[in-house]
Amino acid sequence: MSLSPENILLIGSILMFASVLAGKTSYRTGIPILILFVVIGLIAGSEGLGGIQFNNAGIAQFVGIMALNVIMFAGGLETDWRVVKPVVWQGFTLSTLGVLLTALSVGLFVWLVTDLNLLEGFLLGAIVSSTDAAAVFSILRTKSVALKGSLRPVLELESGSNDPMAYLLTIAFMGLIMQPDKSIWSILPLFALQMSLGVALGFGFGFAGQWIINRINLIYEGLYPVLAITWMYLTFSVTNALGGNGFLAIYLSAIYLGNKELIHKKTIIKMFDGLAWLMQIILFLTLGLLAFPSKILPVLGIGLLIALFQILIARPLSVFISLAPFKMRSNKRWFISWVGLRGAVPIVFATYPLLAGIEKANMIFNIVFCISIASVLIQGTTLTPVAKWLRVALPHRVKAMTATDLILGQNPHYQKIDIDIPLGSSVIGRKIIDLNLPEQALIILIQRGEEYLAPNGSTVLRAGDKLIMVTTNRDALEGACRLLQ
Repeated sequence: MSLSPENILLIGSILMFASVLAGKTSYRTGIPILILFVVIGLIAGSEGLGGIQFNNAGIAQFVGIMALNVIMFAGGLETDWRVVKPVVWQGFTLSTLGVLLTALSVGLFVWLVTDLNLLEGFLLGAIVSSTDAAAVFSILRTKSVALKGSLRPVLELESGSNDPMAYLLTIAFMGLIMQPDKSIWSILPLFALQMSLGVALGFGFGFAGQWIINRINLIYEGLYPVLAITWMYLTFSVTNALGGNGFLAIYLSAIYLGNKELIHKKTIIKMFDGLAWLMQIILFLTLGLLAFPSKILPVLGIGLLIALFQILIARPLSVFISLAPFKMRSNKRWFISWVGLRGAVPIVFATYPLLAGIEKANMIFNIVFCISIASVLIQGTTLTPVAKWLRVALPHRVKAMTATDLILGQNPHYQKIDIDIPLGSSVIGRKIIDLNLPEQALIILIQRGEEYLAPNGSTVLRAGDKLIMVTTNRDALEGACRLLQ
């Protein structure tokens, strides 16, 4: 079956509906939802049951760039600078030095175990060198695990900001392959230009975006999200046109806007949350349609071998070296190493060699596809047990909020936490006022059996109570958890 204007909406809506249903299955089974999106695309593809003929890397790349803009912008909007600020240098080193070390170590390994030459190995290493924002945001926000300390902001900051470095390395090694006479040191001016313009224009567009959104005085509230989408793509395209890194620019501009006062801010953030899910579905479906199982199977073994090397050696090596200057327990370093998920971004970046006509681009694309799928399957499905094994998870009875819980707070950075009081807890029979809970941890509701109580300081806690707490501070959350054990 070929895609045409007559059937594209029908086929697209059926695939989207199947993906939404897959999301429900993913939550129940623990299988990462992103894998199910790809599987649906594979099944619907030219070698699957659907028989949809799709082999256009250019369209796939365009869809990928459009989707990544939204995913990264949505992640930036929900990044609380107060939480991120203490770990910004950790995130920066992971997203720059960590990406470089991963690219080089994986590239050397690929050179040793395949027939790719050294530059082609480095190109493949660069393509898979960054953690995937879509995969990390999705899995961290859907898995029922809350992380201790600053782990979550470090992971989200790294995954949201390391794509620019991976993109730069991918373009640089492609240039060296296509122009062998160029020196590897020619990368440095490109790096400086991309990063400096990305940072400057990112914050510049963020500042200008806040001014325009707050002063444009649109009549209809629904136009404000449209304005935000327009500004997002304008930020990316202008930065790219001037030689800067567009991915870095949109992420920084989103962080700036997300931490400033905006008219209809809640409406904009909610819209981007839904739009990010839509784009994830479209992106993974498209990449699934682009892949051909018959071409992937011959490189499946080598792809899994490289994936295991990256997961078990390259990623931990880059994390431990990058975080060496910072005080952090080894169990947290190991967990950061384990959450180095690869997803759609490497597959999108793998379309660049295809379109550039590099000799072994098809082999690179298929190996990258295997690595990404293996990473999400192995690391994504084991995130919760690994967090508990490494003792970086908060108590099981603490549940992180879902996006719909944001309605409980006017501030979009509020988190709703549910804490169960088990039998034998030391707080049973005590008044809330006597617990000395942190000021920023507020118990707003108590579920006692079938009843819901509005608590006050004199409310006495009982076994089996479920405390519904709102907080904006991770330290306050940890303190409350310790006191309520």
